[in-house]
Amino acid sequence: MKPVEVRGIIPPVITPMGPDEEVNLEELRRQVERLLESGVHGIFCFGTNGEGYALDGGEKRQILKAAVSQVRGRVPVYAGTGCVTTRETTAQSRMACEEGADVLSIVTPSFGAASQQELYDHYAAVARAVDLPILLYNIPARTGNALLPETVARLAQLPNIVGIKDSSGDWNSMLAYLEIGKSRDFAVLSGNDGLILDCLRSGGKGAVAGCANVYPRTLVSLYHRFLAGDGEGAQREQESLASFRKCFQYGGSGTVIKAAVAMLGYDVGRCRAPFHLLPQEGAAALKRVLEENREKGMG
Repeated sequence: MKPVEVRGIIPPVITPMGPDEEVNLEELRRQVERLLESGVHGIFCFGTNGEGYALDGGEKRQILKAAVSQVRGRVPVYAGTGCVTTRETTAQSRMACEEGADVLSIVTPSFGAASQQELYDHYAAVARAVDLPILLYNIPARTGNALLPETVARLAQLPNIVGIKDSSGDWNSMLAYLEIGKSRDFAVLSGNDGLILDCLRSGGKGAVAGCANVYPRTLVSLYHRFLAGDGEGAQREQESLASFRKCFQYGGSGTVIKAAVAMLGYDVGRCRAPFHLLPQEGAAALKRVLEENREKGMG
């Protein structure tokens, strides 16, 4: 298994698209380079904010191939390979191995209700099929299936399951995951950008941060200030995200984040329909927040 340190600020890079919703690989490379220049610690392909749910297998292979060749080993490349079935998840995970991913992120199956034993069996089967580190991904509001702490504790005993990204927003669940990490090498990453500093203070390793597509330098600064013992500075950086995150009331986080990157002047297009509408009121509020934060030096 590849020795990869799971840590830091890892943006789930958006997937740029053209006017006909075709994937724009040239712009994807620009976005990857922009994020790397800001000091991020990983690149995460086709996560939730990368519209992994809306991409087919061929597009995912193209995206990952482009990202890996652009990164050139400077940071680990994460690939979101979770699908509804164990069969498809295994196939996507093997594809990611072939294309040079360093870490797999596997979200829980969606739509069908799964028992904890079924979830355990699902992850264990994929772990046996590949030789890459695996990051569990818990986001029950989107998938309908939650990874309970006791199931995560069992999975953490498998050699290539190295951590979890928690996007539940449930602080008690994250604390339970963090407790697992105290007894073994198991990384906990915040998938909720409002909890990054709390996660770090409690022993977490960083975040898969959607807002890093918009404010990569701010989030990298948060992480490094925390490591340097500058708690007040890290707190300021954390609080600076609040006005932007408030804009999520106008649409899905992925829709708002992609619209924000477009407003910053990048040719990233919109999210694939039907998940692409931002009302006029929301666009105005977003534009206002971006301008205010630019004046504050955020970026």
